[in-house]
Amino acid sequence: MVLHARTYPVIDVPTPAQIVEEALERAKDLNNDNSMILSMGPQHPSTHGVLRLSVELAGETVVNLAPDVGFLHTGIEKTMETKTYTKSIVLTDRIDYLSPLNNNFAYCAAVEKLMDLDVPERAQVVRVLLLELTRIGSHLVWLGTHALDLAAMSVFFYGMREREYILDIFEMVSGARMMTSYFRIGGLAWDTPKDFIPTVEQFLTYFLPQVDGYEDLLTNNPIWLQRTRGVGVISGEDAIALGLTGANLRASGVDWDLRKTIPYGTYETYDFNVPVGQNGDIFDRYRCRVQEIRESVKIARQAVERLKGLEGAPYVTPNRKVAPPPKSEITYSMESLIHHFKLWTEGFRPPVGSAYVGTESARGEFGCYVVSDGTPKPWRVHFRSPSFISLQALPHMAKGRLVADLVGMIASLDPVLGEVDR
Repeated sequence: MVLHARTYPVIDVPTPAQIVEEALERAKDLNNDNSMILSMGPQHPSTHGVLRLSVELAGETVVNLAPDVGFLHTGIEKTMETKTYTKSIVLTDRIDYLSPLNNNFAYCAAVEKLMDLDVPERAQVVRVLLLELTRIGSHLVWLGTHALDLAAMSVFFYGMREREYILDIFEMVSGARMMTSYFRIGGLAWDTPKDFIPTVEQFLTYFLPQVDGYEDLLTNNPIWLQRTRGVGVISGEDAIALGLTGANLRASGVDWDLRKTIPYGTYETYDFNVPVGQNGDIFDRYRCRVQEIRESVKIARQAVERLKGLEGAPYVTPNRKVAPPPKSEITYSMESLIHHFKLWTEGFRPPVGSAYVGTESARGEFGCYVVSDGTPKPWRVHFRSPSFISLQALPHMAKGRLVADLVGMIASLDPVLGEVDR
C-alpha cells in the first residue's frame, strides 16, 4: 500500500467519563438490565502494565471502552530540564524499559542533530547492532506475554530463556542488564570488550533456529489461529487516521518503516526487508513481529562483519567540547583536564534551536524533540511515544467483540506503560 497525500477521517476516542455517562443513559433505556460498566485494571494480569480500561459491556460483548492512563507518571520530561544534556541520558532508559538503548539513541541523536555533530563509524555500527538486539529482546517479551495471555505457556519460557543471552550481552558492554545508559552524545560511553563480537556471533547462530521453534508452536496452532485471525481488525486507512506506527501499522498493509522511509543511524546502508501484513488483525501483527525478529538477526550479522574491519577505530567524537578526553591524556595535558572538569560540572552548551529525530523502536515511531536555549540544560524535551498513540486504537478494535478477545487485542498492540505515562 502506498501512502497518498490525502486527508483521512479523524476518529474520536471518548474519555472514560464520557463512556460512563453514555452508558448510564443507555442503561436507563434498557431498564438497567443489559448494560454495565467494568473497570479492568489498573492492577490486572493482562494489561501489560498499570493500565485501566473503562469497559461498557452488554453481556460479554464490548459496547465501548476507553483507556485510562497516568498511573505510572514519573515526570521524566520535566526532570530532564533540570539536568545537563549528558546527565539526562540515564532518564531515557526508564521510558520504554524494554527498549532502553533505543531511548538512549533517540535522545542522543536529537542532540547530535541540534549540534551538527558527527559520530564515528565504529560507534554508528555498534549502535545499530545493539538497537537490533534490543528489538529482538523486546519482541521476545511481547511474544511470550502475548502467548501467555492466550493460555500458551511454553513460548513465554522459551522467549525469556533467549532474552537472557541478550541481557548478558548488554551487561558485557555497559555493566547493566536493562538500564544501560551506554550511548553518549557523540558516540559510546566506552569501547566494546574483546569478547563482544564472538559472543554476539555465538548468540545469533544459536538464536535463529529458536525462532522456528516459536512458530512451530503457534503459527499453525488451531487454537492460536482461532483466537487471532479476524480479531481486532484495523484497516490501513483507520490505522493511519489513528496515528499507528510500527508493526501495528504495517500489519494493516501500510509499508512504513522509518529505517527505510526516513533512514537514520546509517540504516540506509544495511540490507533488510520490511514485513507487511494484509488483514490488520492480531494474527498479522504477530506475523509481522516474528518476521521482524528474523530481519533484525540479518541486520545484526551485517553489523558484526563491519565491526571486524573497524577494530581500534574511534568510538566517540574527538570534539573535546562534547566528549570527555581519555583518562590517559588527563595525566599530562592541563587542557584535557580542564575540558574533563568543565564537562562533568557544567556540561556543554548547544546552540539555540530545536531538533527532532524519529526512530523505529520495537513499538513504532519513538521520537525525541529537544529545544535548546543555549544553556547547559535543555529548555524542553518531549518524546513521541508509540504506545500512547496505539492505545487509542483499542476502542476502534474492540467494539462488538467479546471481552475475552480484549486481552489478545491489548497484547497485540504491545504497549509499554512506562512509555505511555512518562
